[in-house]
Amino acid sequence: MNIEQLKLNVYSELARCKGRASLFMEIEGKIIEFNSQEVYQSASLIKMPILYEALRQIEAGIINPDEHLIIKDSDKIGNTGVLQVLHGVKSYAIKDLLTLMVIVSDNSATNLIINLLGIESINKTIRSLSMNNTILQRKMLDFQSVKSGMDNFTTAADIVKCLKKGVIGTDLTKASRDTFLSILNQQQFRDKLPAYMNEVYITAGNKTGELPGLEHDCAVMTFGQTRAFIAVLIDTLEEPEIGRSTIRQIGKHINDFIRGNSTI
Repeated sequence: MNIEQLKLNVYSELARCKGRASLFMEIEGKIIEFNSQEVYQSASLIKMPILYEALRQIEAGIINPDEHLIIKDSDKIGNTGVLQVLHGVKSYAIKDLLTLMVIVSDNSATNLIINLLGIESINKTIRSLSMNNTILQRKMLDFQSVKSGMDNFTTAADIVKCLKKGVIGTDLTKASRDTFLSILNQQQFRDKLPAYMNEVYITAGNKTGELPGLEHDCAVMTFGQTRAFIAVLIDTLEEPEIGRSTIRQIGKHINDFIRGNSTI
């Protein structure tokens, strides 16, 4: 399979999807785009620039990854994550909260991190990454803010910018970039882009996002000495499985392309 065939396969999946779909992918130096500048509710993909900003503040000595943050019962919120159901432990290291924020999309951990970093600092870093259509305006599960028009937004192209800066950029140290990728690679929700990946040959670190009628995923795929970056955002879905299936099939096409064309 060549890159043009991969593009056709991906476009066919997106065109068939019964939802508003977008994609940005950079693979083996080639770009594939589909409505990549269209703005969507970010859902949990906003946790990518939050992670980036946390690593930046750790490097700057503003926060200490080993410092423990107190979590009160009032800090625990539902939906996803484990902190909401744990009892007894009253504090967690910042580095562990960052990991929980990504690998199980823990919303309680995310809100603690947002409080620590500051929304304006996160948005300043978002701007510095040239994520021009991305903004953090509310904490996780703050649906009152959503009702008042304050939501979190992003695009497929912006998310790939963040992934690339986090993994191969030059603004973070190599140690921080390794941490960024290591956390992604520990992701527990792997039923979208990585679902059909042959992880004997391909390491796929990803971050999903879900809201009613919305299914997203982004990933960094490592194969041999090469990395691919991808974000797929879909909304206006009547059935969530339609979006998940589309994203899974895109991941399968990428897997087939990599296995058929790369020396690993």
